[in-house]
Amino acid sequence: MSTVLSAETLSAAPLSSANLWSGHADNRELDHWSVVAQTVADELAKGALERDHRGTDPLEALELLREHGLAGLVVPAVYGGAGAHWETAFRVIRILARADASVAQILGYHYLNSSCLAFYGAGRDQSAWFRRTAEQNQLWSDALNPVDPDLELLADGTGYRLTGLKRFATGASATDVIISAAQASGGRHDGRVVIFAVERGREGIGFPGDWDHLGQRASASGSVRFDAVRVEEADVVGFDDGTAFSTVVTPGVQLLFGNIYLAAAEGALEQARELTLARRNSWFLSGVQTYAEDPLVHRTYGELVARTQAVKALADKLNRRYDEVVGLGDAVTEADRARLEVEVAGLKVVSTEVALDVTSRVFEVTGASSTKRSVGLDLYWRNIRTHSLHDPLDYKKTEVGAYFLNGTVQPISLYT
Repeated sequence: MSTVLSAETLSAAPLSSANLWSGHADNRELDHWSVVAQTVADELAKGALERDHRGTDPLEALELLREHGLAGLVVPAVYGGAGAHWETAFRVIRILARADASVAQILGYHYLNSSCLAFYGAGRDQSAWFRRTAEQNQLWSDALNPVDPDLELLADGTGYRLTGLKRFATGASATDVIISAAQASGGRHDGRVVIFAVERGREGIGFPGDWDHLGQRASASGSVRFDAVRVEEADVVGFDDGTAFSTVVTPGVQLLFGNIYLAAAEGALEQARELTLARRNSWFLSGVQTYAEDPLVHRTYGELVARTQAVKALADKLNRRYDEVVGLGDAVTEADRARLEVEVAGLKVVSTEVALDVTSRVFEVTGASSTKRSVGLDLYWRNIRTHSLHDPLDYKKTEVGAYFLNGTVQPISLYT
């Protein structure tokens, strides 16, 4: 059940997740937002293949998210948002991703990036940020790719100037706010890793438009270039000081991936079922009238469905578990964080492998005609094949195995 705090209570207490998210989603919350998400998904599905073929920023699709109240889903109710739980947010993402994984990825990143106000901003008054996000239905993205060289944040008067390039900045060219980080050189924050957020249209921010990949083609995942962009004190979200609670955002990102990969399998099975039921005749050696009556087709579906159901059970459990850990706020320990990280890594492993298998093998039961571009069944495989390369799966297996054998935890990073 949700815990809602009054504005007076919030203003009297320092900001922490305990002030913002606590408890679990009840059935009423989950059911309501599932219906909303399915309504949006039905609309997204109509244009998903066209958006994929165009490979351009999905601006109209993002407006659909705003219109249905999804932008403010996890913004606390006291600040004008829906005040939903993370379990609800991940379920919404999964429903949307069955229809359009690119748009779902942008929305999922928005939930996690905007919530960095809490993860990295404990003790700071973030009310203005949250209210603006809710009132304006803002969507947040990030430029935090740790593989790229660090951005340069140089002191300049009372603020800083930001320079550099970040690739794979999903949503940056299509959303309202971009969150990023850099170690400050000089000024009042000298030597600290500063987390800051700037509006997309700020002078000096450019988008090369270099996203042209196999899948997730409408995810606006190209580069963002910063050319002496002004960063004021008012843009500072917080600092990366390595607290256990602040680093809980990374398992949240990996949990988002697991739900998107699960959705790829679910979406592929849904479309494949329709295609199989519509197939005329049967294989001449089958002894039945239609492919839908063929025991070998049943066997293939049985295997793929059963494995997908197993991944769903794990994802549902961890979606709810994430609320438990986030609800601890500043009381989160390194051990709490480690257990969550390893559990989510396990989901990442099985969701990746099952989704890749399902989205590839559904063609075995839908026939050659289902490979036509106009059918779009290949979209699920192209999306999962592209996004699952975000970070090497073998290292996720290593995370799980090392913890199981020796209790060893991998170094904390934006991947672990």
